[in-house]
Amino acid sequence: MKQASYSFFFTYIGTVVVAGLWGAFINPVWDFATLFHIQINDLNDYERINILSQYRFLRALELGFGIFALVFFKEIFSDTKFNNVFLIIMGLGIMARIVSWLVDGNPGLLTKFFLFYEAIGWVMIFVFSKSSLSKNG
Repeated sequence: MKQASYSFFFTYIGTVVVAGLWGAFINPVWDFATLFHIQINDLNDYERINILSQYRFLRALELGFGIFALVFFKEIFSDTKFNNVFLIIMGLGIMARIVSWLVDGNPGLLTKFFLFYEAIGWVMIFVFSKSSLSKNG
């Protein structure tokens, strides 16, 4: 269970760091074209600038969460407070995807893949870390 939990943790956090860095600071226009099939440069300046600003901001928060998780990896799996914060943040992302599916409509396959991968990872990390934390006192 430990290896599976760590594997999900590092693949999830690795994706969060890369996606956050890419979308915030490297090429968010590519994200819009590839992930959303939106040609962001076709929007008027006001719409494009504000959407990109908000998108970069959210991706930067994603990057920050990834950095936090990498820096505090040991604590996430050994300290209840860090573990709870990590699981709450990750769980909120999963819940947001579920709410979006229910409220906004049926997402594409890539979005569904991430939802299910994240949910499985969350359960694995939760089960392993909670059993590990209870053994350590």
